[in-house]
Amino acid sequence: MGSTFAVFLPAGKTDAAATSGPSEETTARGGNEIILVVEDETALRGLMRGVLQHYGYHVLEAASGSEALKVWEKNAPQIDLLLTDMALPEGVDGNDLAKDLQRQKEQLKVVFTSGYSLELCGEVAGLQAGLNFLQKPFHPLALARTVRRCLDHTE
Repeated sequence: MGSTFAVFLPAGKTDAAATSGPSEETTARGGNEIILVVEDETALRGLMRGVLQHYGYHVLEAASGSEALKVWEKNAPQIDLLLTDMALPEGVDGNDLAKDLQRQKEQLKVVFTSGYSLELCGEVAGLQAGLNFLQKPFHPLALARTVRRCLDHTE
């Protein structure tokens, strides 16, 4: 009383180069820089922290622009990158926050995130997907790669 199924799959060809190690598509290079993550959604902020820590980064967190300014006051010299949502509560949005912090520290790198597309965030000049902009939802690997690209980017 039962069924027997046989599944026949074609044998695949293996390429030694393809199986020799992880591909660029599945890896990202990490670092040890300090990143200030500003995100009002607690779960997403925690996810971002976990991904970045997995890649070796040190993470400081804030849930709003005003909270980020307090974290900044205590840690500004050490912070290498600001990772901020464009839309934040309490009156200070991500764009204003980035401008303010970059006035204080010109070399500060910034990556923006938003639930809106890049085209709808056009009020911020110089946004480039994969370099300094991530549209939500994003894959954890995309986060790690974008952060690394932004940190490594020189103008």
